[in-house]
Amino acid sequence: MSTWANLGLQDSASPLMEQLIFFHDHTLLILVMITVLVGYLMFMLFYNNYINRFLLHGQLIEMIWTILPAIILLFIALPSLRLLYLLDEINEPSVTLKSIGHQWYWSYEYSDFNNIEFDSYMVPTNELETDGFRLLDVDNRIVLPMNSQIRILVTAADVIHSWTIPALGVKVDGTPGRLNQTNFFINRPGLFYGQCSEICGANHSFMPIVIESVPVNYF
Repeated sequence: MSTWANLGLQDSASPLMEQLIFFHDHTLLILVMITVLVGYLMFMLFYNNYINRFLLHGQLIEMIWTILPAIILLFIALPSLRLLYLLDEINEPSVTLKSIGHQWYWSYEYSDFNNIEFDSYMVPTNELETDGFRLLDVDNRIVLPMNSQIRILVTAADVIHSWTIPALGVKVDGTPGRLNQTNFFINRPGLFYGQCSEICGANHSFMPIVIESVPVNYF
């Protein structure tokens, strides 16, 4: 989860989030290079005293400033498309979890284990443990095995919700009448926090999600 003064992304807990962070850094480096170049050119305009009253057009420079941005965009677009297809790839899942969004809590079903079902509500502030996190802890956590391919099916019972775990690089919209799916792979044990990231009404931010990742032997 995010901590105090954390301006960057959270530490990744899945290979997909790792790739998302790499792509973010790659794109940011290109943006910094563009910003420095444009800033330098604008600054040097203050010291430019040359005037050419016969200059009507410059085909060479126009070709350069048309082709160069197109090449730069390719350096962003190609890794972006690769990552988009990687995120959409559904591998053979070990566990299937179904998540149903309600106002204002989540319901979960483990279809592989005799249809285990439970609701997950946010823990009120006055009932919070000393080491609990306000507005983030829930009464029933999702327990999932690490180093296993997990498939999640997301839908909603009333309005649009969004099941989001930043550390895993997962964001799936839950839409009434539709069943969306994605997959993720947790590569370390721990607690991973998320929230509904859809503006689905009053108190929409108070729909926390907590995943407890455990070794397969303990699952």
